[in-house]
Amino acid sequence: MFAANTYIERRAELARRIGKGLILIAGNMPSPNNYPNNAYYFRQDSTFLYYFGLNLPSLVGVIDAETGEASLYGDDFTVEDIIWTGPQPSLVELGAHVGVAECNCRPAAALRKTTGEAQAHGRRIHYLPPYRGETKMMLSELLGLPTEQLHAQKSVDLMFAVAEMREVKSSEEIAELEKAFRIGYDMHLTAMRMCRAGVVEREIAGAIEGIAKSQGLGVSFPSIVSQHGETLHNLNCDGVLENGRLLLCDAGAESVANYCSDHTRTYPVSGKFTARQRDVYDIVLRAHDEAPKYMRTGAMYTDVHRAAYLTLAEGLRSLGLIKGSAEDAVDAGAMYLFMPHGLSHGLGMDVHDCEAMGERSFDFASIRERAAESATCIYRAAWRLRKGTVMSDEPGIYFIPALIDRSRSEGLYKGIVDYDALDAYRDFGGIRIEDDIEVTDNGGRTIGDKRIPVTVAELEAAVGR
Repeated sequence: MFAANTYIERRAELARRIGKGLILIAGNMPSPNNYPNNAYYFRQDSTFLYYFGLNLPSLVGVIDAETGEASLYGDDFTVEDIIWTGPQPSLVELGAHVGVAECNCRPAAALRKTTGEAQAHGRRIHYLPPYRGETKMMLSELLGLPTEQLHAQKSVDLMFAVAEMREVKSSEEIAELEKAFRIGYDMHLTAMRMCRAGVVEREIAGAIEGIAKSQGLGVSFPSIVSQHGETLHNLNCDGVLENGRLLLCDAGAESVANYCSDHTRTYPVSGKFTARQRDVYDIVLRAHDEAPKYMRTGAMYTDVHRAAYLTLAEGLRSLGLIKGSAEDAVDAGAMYLFMPHGLSHGLGMDVHDCEAMGERSFDFASIRERAAESATCIYRAAWRLRKGTVMSDEPGIYFIPALIDRSRSEGLYKGIVDYDALDAYRDFGGIRIEDDIEVTDNGGRTIGDKRIPVTVAELEAAVGR
């Protein structure tokens, strides 16, 4: 949690941007695992954290966009609760920490009256697209809307205002991202040292997640620790490490202030790359190292992504897997066959920052002009980088048999992809290299006070040691 003034200033700025109506920012509720009193680890909604800073369940924040007045709604713990939780601060005490006046700390039941009065006076209630069932049910009750209509009635103005504010990181936010990096550094170095034939992937995943929990709030997303790096989000950790194969470890941590890291390294189980593995690895590393040069204030994300694709295509061309020019391969869409994901995503309190209201949860076709005007990370096709934006840098090359077979059978990329040459790579797996980058006027700065081993020589020195 930052100083109260940070939250006061953020709320005032949000009210200024919205201008009219009430802004309703729902915190998350506990989510039962397999019965009500056995819940998943609580994770607060990131936008609620950004404006109200309180990492406790069942709270709702309201900002009057016309007066700037902020209120907190929630219930104090009862004696019956305290038996299980121990003494807890009151809502008034919590509000004082984030600059909400005592008179504006109200019971949860009072929120229905507030929203009802606003609706009776014709005031717009702004809310973000809900992504949890509990939140949908609460909003449905508060607003008198069927749950299936909530998405249509969300506030597009609020979506873009929040994204514009959250994307640009302050110095105190960058400091928290640096803390998350340090936890991630220990996680990845531990994974490298544990990597040797006979170790089960789950052992490494468990060890690094323990580090994330002991030094912060835990992992920033479920760790990917797999010899099948060609499967982009492979959460199966049951494989036994084998010499000759590559281990891909994509993992990050969340600091105690809820800021995230996200890094990927790929290295040989044996501790030594084969000549073929080294050739492909060096192509990915070249793209990874060159991308930050383009990550400067005002740059379009699509141009950064294209530059990485061109570097990868040129490398694949040198291996004989692509014919013709790198430009032809990229223009034909052939690089999707080798890297079917984006180069970057936003990073902050979410490991895919603002994606709860971004392109994965909303069809931007109806407001494409507005998305281009805002140019935030929630719509990457129109994303224009700002000074203080933090983004991932994660090129990869993957040999995915199912994707290769489909492309070949459909006659895609004829004259560009040499499918016969690709046959020798069907059991290769995949390589991804990822770091977190802060955008500056002169290009990207890698988050962290040191670098997780990344070159062939550095990895061979670290793996299994």
